[in-house]
Amino acid sequence: MIHRLESLVLRHTLRLPVPSGPAGQGDVVARQFDAVLMSMGFKLSAELLARLSGLEPKAVTVIARRTLGTVREMVGDHVRHNVYFVDFPANVPDTYDFWTDCIADALADESSRENTLAQLRTGLVDLLTLPAYGNYRHSYAEMLAAHDELIAAAGDRMTVLHLGGPLDDEVTALYLALAGSTTPLGEEGLRDLVTLAGRCATGPQPEEIPVRENRAVVNRARLKAGADLVVDTVTDVLRLACALSDGDVTLVGPTRFRSPSRSVRRTLLAALDSVVAASPAKLADVNAHRERWKRLGERLHAHEYAERWPHAAEVFAVARGEKEAPSFDSRVEELLGAGDVGGAARLLGSAPGKLFRALDRLLRTAATPDEREAVVAAAESAAPEVSGRVLLSVREHVGNRERADARRVFVNRHGGAWAEADTRPALPASTRERLLAVLDAETRRRLPDPGQLLVDPAVLDVALPLSGRATTAGLGVLPRGSLSAVEGDLLRFFVHWKQKRRSTDYDLSALLLNSRYETVTWLSYTSLKEVEGEHSGDITDAPEGASEFINLRLGVVRGDFIVPQVNIYSGEGFEEVEESFFGFMLRDAEQVGRPFEPRTVRMKSELRGPGRVALPLAFVRAEDGSWRAKWLHLYLKGSPGFNRVEENRVSAALLLRGIVEREQLTVRHVVGLVSDRATDVTVWDGEAALPAGPVTYIGLERPEGLHPDSVVITPENLRDLIPA
Repeated sequence: MIHRLESLVLRHTLRLPVPSGPAGQGDVVARQFDAVLMSMGFKLSAELLARLSGLEPKAVTVIARRTLGTVREMVGDHVRHNVYFVDFPANVPDTYDFWTDCIADALADESSRENTLAQLRTGLVDLLTLPAYGNYRHSYAEMLAAHDELIAAAGDRMTVLHLGGPLDDEVTALYLALAGSTTPLGEEGLRDLVTLAGRCATGPQPEEIPVRENRAVVNRARLKAGADLVVDTVTDVLRLACALSDGDVTLVGPTRFRSPSRSVRRTLLAALDSVVAASPAKLADVNAHRERWKRLGERLHAHEYAERWPHAAEVFAVARGEKEAPSFDSRVEELLGAGDVGGAARLLGSAPGKLFRALDRLLRTAATPDEREAVVAAAESAAPEVSGRVLLSVREHVGNRERADARRVFVNRHGGAWAEADTRPALPASTRERLLAVLDAETRRRLPDPGQLLVDPAVLDVALPLSGRATTAGLGVLPRGSLSAVEGDLLRFFVHWKQKRRSTDYDLSALLLNSRYETVTWLSYTSLKEVEGEHSGDITDAPEGASEFINLRLGVVRGDFIVPQVNIYSGEGFEEVEESFFGFMLRDAEQVGRPFEPRTVRMKSELRGPGRVALPLAFVRAEDGSWRAKWLHLYLKGSPGFNRVEENRVSAALLLRGIVEREQLTVRHVVGLVSDRATDVTVWDGEAALPAGPVTYIGLERPEGLHPDSVVITPENLRDLIPA
């Protein structure tokens, strides 16, 4: 369990809890540990190295083994990355020459000759029936022998691991940060919160748990520990019931409710009863999930407790349609149907979050300047009661409502995405500007005084994580819409997957588009070589895991956009396989090495989403010719099978255009809001000496030497920039 908790803290914070063990002379082993880490693009901070050096060598060895396992998984080095073409990227053949050779090999093989001849007579040959196609033709050791050792370069990634506090303190701090997050967590974050909540349910708790999914996870742990529940809506109880059945606490997917114990049934019914007794209007929330409530009622035996908890019984009466509970939304719709926009705005003022989510519709429905004024006035009055995440989300939305010819990109909480033309009229300029001023003023009011502000310029174009799946789990991953610099001559993508139950074929591809989002060319198993680079070859089965790579020379790329994608050709989906992840590496032109070199990895993210086509990120050429990564984290629905880059290039281009042309709310926006309250603002390039006193530091990585009382914001805790 200690190893698991250490690993969890390390993944989320890049901090190693204070190593414990007998004092000794562990400096030699500690330096060896540091050297192995550096080969993977990590290193120990000076403080952590000193702490390890003071321990007994055996203790350092145990810590090193645990840490190296976590680090290897973080960077994707825990698996063997083989390639189809043994000396990739050298000597990759022309696609049609390669296919011809595969056919020739099949004809020379007695076991496949007859079938291949029969296919040739029809004029169509299935590549998957050719013995030489789709499976590794050499061992992993033979592949390694075909490659020279990697030449170190100044641009290789080096991620510093810092010294943390005692394990219990680090675990508690991480629990408080995740449970009290102002933005929804992704799949990994929720899973880790389950582990942390089980350990921390009876200890210190966050002042508030604003995200309802987080609240469900915490309530499950508190229920098991005998602590009081945190519920103030009937839906909180429903989410808790889903959590107790290992179901979907987001209420997006279905949950098969289990029959709980008698004590749990009583606890859930008592919680429902207290919520409805305190606010009968909350019965209206039942309407949104009627079927779930009916199924849950059967498991709770609610009818047996109708006299003891009559208000809880009302919940299930509403679900069965035996009791009326007009919803708040229906009253709003009645007013809008009657043309009373001002009345709808005033009613929504009693539910500030709903008002802000409906602002665009209200402003478009308003027929006169007076009605628009009533809507803006209602928003101004309600702004102090709206969550910081909603404030910033609406701010980003309003900031993009200047154009009437934009494209709308729709992304659900799981990353499923689609795009369509925006047919809404633009909002009037005066209305937009007033709303933006209201939103910025309220956000500025909530942000803490930063004191001395130290900012890494590389972080300014990182998007704020306003949604749960804006960022997927992984190393070096940034929220959807972020821009980050790409420095290197060679860009190499990789995908790795391991099937669980049935043969599974993933295909790595790269689509190249011009400035008008038109296709220039692509690299895939159907196009192994282009001017720009090479594909490592198609692997069609992954019982032990499989990898594919694409190598690109950025200096000769035709076009302005590079869009890597992972297509599911056949077999298990991204959420079915045992493991699947994507990443990219950057190298200098003179660097050689293996196809996969961990210290050249700039990003590695899990592939866990709906659909059959993954679009992790894109690369955009700037006006000065340099390249930047634009983070997408999107999934296309695709076809049930046989997805190929040629068939989804139009939909991929539409999504890319919608993301690229949208103005994202970034760290730059928050820095601008608090700069006038800072005692000093310094753009820190990493070379100048750090201030001696505490600062608020915002950057891509925590620098060594910061004052211990400094507030540090990096991508690992970027959500802390979003006020409550």
